[in-house]
Amino acid sequence: MSQHLTAPTGQLPSPAEDMAPVSAGRTLVAALLGFFLITLDASVVNVALPAIGDELNGGLSALQWVVDGYTLAFAALMLSTGALSDRIGAGRAHSGGVVVFAAASLACGAAPGLGVLIGARVLQGVAAAVVLPSSLALVRQAYPDAARRARAISLWAVGGSSAIALGPVVGGALTTAWSWRAIFFVNLPVAVLTLLLPGRGTERAVPRRVPLDLPGQLTAVLALAALTFAVIEGGGAGWAAAGVAAVSTAAFILIESRQPHPVVPLGLFRNPVVTVSIAAGAALSVGFYGMFFVLGLFFQELRGQSALTAGLMFLPMTVLISSVNVVSGRITNRYGPRLPMIAGQLLMAAGLLLLLPVGTGTPAAALAAAMVPLGLGGALAVPPLTAATMGAVPADRAGLAAGVLNAGRQVAGGLSVALFGSLVADRSRFLTGMRESLLIAAALVSLTAIATALALRPRP
Repeated sequence: MSQHLTAPTGQLPSPAEDMAPVSAGRTLVAALLGFFLITLDASVVNVALPAIGDELNGGLSALQWVVDGYTLAFAALMLSTGALSDRIGAGRAHSGGVVVFAAASLACGAAPGLGVLIGARVLQGVAAAVVLPSSLALVRQAYPDAARRARAISLWAVGGSSAIALGPVVGGALTTAWSWRAIFFVNLPVAVLTLLLPGRGTERAVPRRVPLDLPGQLTAVLALAALTFAVIEGGGAGWAAAGVAAVSTAAFILIESRQPHPVVPLGLFRNPVVTVSIAAGAALSVGFYGMFFVLGLFFQELRGQSALTAGLMFLPMTVLISSVNVVSGRITNRYGPRLPMIAGQLLMAAGLLLLLPVGTGTPAAALAAAMVPLGLGGALAVPPLTAATMGAVPADRAGLAAGVLNAGRQVAGGLSVALFGSLVADRSRFLTGMRESLLIAAALVSLTAIATALALRPRP
């Protein structure tokens, strides 16, 4: 069903080929907690944005940078950190990333102004970029058997889905009861617990000593930052930034095509399974994270709800995500990734369209219920697209493939916040901009559902 890249001859066995089940289980828990930590910080912030703006005197564009400072550093640097995980070992990369993330969280919570807060958020994104691909690489190494790996990846995804479910409620409760600063301090005990687990130093294979592609990494960062600036800021400066983004993108492609060890091997995209999985992950991130940002503002700015109430509005959408992740893993293990990927994308598209009629007078229960298909669609589709990508590459390239996959998702999520934020920036046309955002997201998810059906169809 899926096409596989050929592993190099004479390759060392996977670092965890003979790993005991207990050790593999501890590795999975450590990886799950790392994923939980970095995902919590993405979901917990949205409901606190109005409080941050009020205390630190920031407008909508500044609040967009609070979200995108984290997201873009996360996305751009994950291109290199996936290879870094392969180079120094997933266990070392995971532990180091968690330490830096905890320090940056402390800086965010103590930030005296928006400039410091955005800078600390960028540092959080850098650390998260190290944690995510290394956590997934740990799972890939600990479970060489494809069937056990599919189940393990679905459990690993529970770390992220649990953080998504808890994030809005925890963020709303802490912001209402204490301060928005508490949403960053809550990361510290989770980080300590992650570092205390013994599963993080399990690899036994010799790390791959591959030179880092600094020119490719720098042009990627410049292209993404310039494009986001162009969308958020607009005007003459925005057009200039768009030009910088276009030139940087062309330079990035040229550099990667000539690099012996590129940060993004363009040959990776010759595999249709990898290409479609990355595209589908990006579209799902637009639908989920873009609308998460818009709806968080809608609940508080237009409907006048508190941060806690706004967080509770997301609960019906997010509370079932973890269980659906597990079910999705079982379906993937039995039928392959194609069916749950298509079903999940179509369910999200339907959920986005279902939100089109909502307004300020929509009953809260009806609005919360209408959001449920959006979350369930993503929960159903993400584990199989991750498993499809991991199954299409050899084990020693797992970190790089995970980095590219999740970089695509983070880039799409960051750009959707920038684009949708610009569409709802004018309060007088907020609902119109929100509906335009819903239509854009639904169209993208529908297109990738069609691409999934074509690229992952059974072959003779």
